[in-house]
Amino acid sequence: MSEPYDDIINLPHPTSERHPRMPMAARAAQFSPFAALTGYEDAVHETARLTSSRAELTEEEKSILDAKLQLLEPGVAASFTYFQPDSRKQGGAYLTAAGMVKRMDSCAREVILANGQKIFVDDIIGIQLEAPGD
Repeated sequence: MSEPYDDIINLPHPTSERHPRMPMAARAAQFSPFAALTGYEDAVHETARLTSSRAELTEEEKSILDAKLQLLEPGVAASFTYFQPDSRKQGGAYLTAAGMVKRMDSCAREVILANGQKIFVDDIIGIQLEAPGD
């Protein structure tokens, strides 16, 4: 007794002379999942992204920070730890920037580093002054 497809099972695969075979990557793309909700994945990732809340400094920490701010002048090398608010959601992140102080802008309440980076004084939570010759 013969099997149902014995007559065609060993025939060569048909190939068109007018149309080239589709590459495997393009064939796979046909079966990729359909995104019914555009932007949904981005929204999920944004919601899952963690932010930190701003720490409140004690009076003692504020006075130490103020004393270190008084020592800053052009040419002084320092490392600043500061809070950068998140533009999309509540909270933010703590970052560290190091460099030479270019100038202090007391009107805008910011420290401007030699590389052009501006750090708002109200966002600074720590200053590490570099020793000369380091």
